[in-house]
Amino acid sequence: MIKPYYEEENITIYCGDCLEVMRELDSENIDLVITSPPYDDLRSYNSYNFDFKNIAKQLFRIIKIGGAMVWIVGDQVINNSESGTSFRQALYFKDIGFNLHDTMIYEKNGSSYPEKIRYYQIFEYMFVFSKGRPKTINLLNDRKVKWNKSWGNRTIRGKDGKLKSRGKLSNYKEYGIRFNIWRYATGAGFSAKEDYIFEHPAIFPEQLARDHIISWSNLGDTVLDPFLGSGTTARACKDLGRKCIGIEISKEYCDIAVRRLGQEVLF
Repeated sequence: MIKPYYEEENITIYCGDCLEVMRELDSENIDLVITSPPYDDLRSYNSYNFDFKNIAKQLFRIIKIGGAMVWIVGDQVINNSESGTSFRQALYFKDIGFNLHDTMIYEKNGSSYPEKIRYYQIFEYMFVFSKGRPKTINLLNDRKVKWNKSWGNRTIRGKDGKLKSRGKLSNYKEYGIRFNIWRYATGAGFSAKEDYIFEHPAIFPEQLARDHIISWSNLGDTVLDPFLGSGTTARACKDLGRKCIGIEISKEYCDIAVRRLGQEVLF
């Protein structure tokens, strides 16, 4: 039995291979997975290998019926061609039984490596998978509605191509549900506040983790991050009243995550 590297109320961190740790977790025990795995030339992560297909099968086993998974991934350019790793992984998850609930975009505020032969790369995919229909859907309603007044009848185009009236808009809302492209400022001072967190080379923004945790889980639910890295998911779960299991193979990064859990965060 693999022993936890760190435990506090509702938070458990394992330092080890996520495949080995997940094999010891009970089936259908996880409400939400949110993670950003290594990919392409990062497959050898601090000399550790990434067994994607077997990891995917374990994730499907341990997620509850109605549970969800947010898989944040991008594509590297290899031999002058984008790898397509993101799509291959998404299709494999579908092949083993997941539903692809939403294909979302994580848009960054800039490109780390601008290129001269293609448009600057500033996004990663956020694939939202579910095991059956998601049991929890808390869509964020914080998009400022630009056009919230009616200028006539609303219409919808039918399958025959003709416009049909839907009547006049009666209830005006100041805010609406977000679109599925989420933009975050990244880099020092944005993805996280403390400098020591950036000792990990590929963190994702704290607010991104919070937004997905709120969207696809409820208070008291159990969230898993099998590639915990600097501990972003664990910190967000602690702040939002969720239980968290984090797995990270690098002791160096486990120590960053543990330190991060001890910091005070004000909202």
